[in-house]
Amino acid sequence: MEDLKAWFPIKSGITQKTTGHVKAVDGVSLKVRKGETYGLVGESGSGKTTLVKSILHLIKPTSGRVRFDGIDLGKAKRTEIDKIRRKMQIIFQDPYASLDPRKTVLSALTEPMRIHKVAESKATAVRTAIGLMTKVGLNREHLYRYPHEFSGGQRQRIAIARSLAVEPEFIVLDEPTSFLDVSVQAQILELLDKLQREMNLTYLFVSHNLSVVQHISDRVGVMYLGKIVEEAASKIVYKSAEHPYSHYLMTAIPVPDPGFVRKEQPLTGDVPSPVNVPTGCRFHPRCRYATEKCTVDEPRLYVAAKTHLVACHYDINFLKHRSKLRQMSNSISLRVKKSKAQRL
Repeated sequence: MEDLKAWFPIKSGITQKTTGHVKAVDGVSLKVRKGETYGLVGESGSGKTTLVKSILHLIKPTSGRVRFDGIDLGKAKRTEIDKIRRKMQIIFQDPYASLDPRKTVLSALTEPMRIHKVAESKATAVRTAIGLMTKVGLNREHLYRYPHEFSGGQRQRIAIARSLAVEPEFIVLDEPTSFLDVSVQAQILELLDKLQREMNLTYLFVSHNLSVVQHISDRVGVMYLGKIVEEAASKIVYKSAEHPYSHYLMTAIPVPDPGFVRKEQPLTGDVPSPVNVPTGCRFHPRCRYATEKCTVDEPRLYVAAKTHLVACHYDINFLKHRSKLRQMSNSISLRVKKSKAQRL
């Protein structure tokens, strides 16, 4: 993805004149390498789902380029995109809505094979469907049932099997475990990891569950209000996040210890509206480290380390140090005021 934008016009009046735009994705550039799992994290409303739909051209991007195996999807013809789409699949968030309630599992699995001409005959398609069901941990008897006869975890396994039916190379996982119980989440994540190793798959894993992303991802991109604000290897982001927003997210991960006392102040406020994007740094209205420069100049992604990209005007260690100095200064001034009051 190169400078990808997805803006939606706001129209009003009888003439339906465009009065503004919803800037859901506003200039995102990133690479997903073959065979890796790229984790995309951020709060609800940060533009993650719009980004992945733009990548797959389920939504036509406003501008920017999406290249898959060197092919520019924006310039490709419809017939070329249909061929490429076989290699690019998506598993949606809601397993209750992503399967057609009027079709059996067998029909759901064999339909994409027929459309993309993967199977030579109907018998071959059925054999492939049986193999896929076994791969995802279900039985061949399940092929003749309807979606309402399955639990949420089983439905998501069927959705995974459907995505594998056309032998893809790249799979987008749009919060695939958010609708599932914690125990079932672990099983689905283990299944995805196993399938990736066996079939040499590439994943783009989208989630707001930071613990899940940490478990499954090789690299992580942190998204805020339509932009990537930090990108690095998973271990680096979770151990030493550089951007204040990333730092807030990582320190908010629940700790399984009743006696644990969180020292960091929690992140306050909501994500601003993508219709009225703040000037300068988009995070400055919620950032306790923000300066006047942050309200005017928009920071660009720069290389903080070898493979670590950050979009912030300041170094996080400098910000923390400055914050401590402010606290000390405020504490001293408070003591001086109390002392003067006692003298009076």
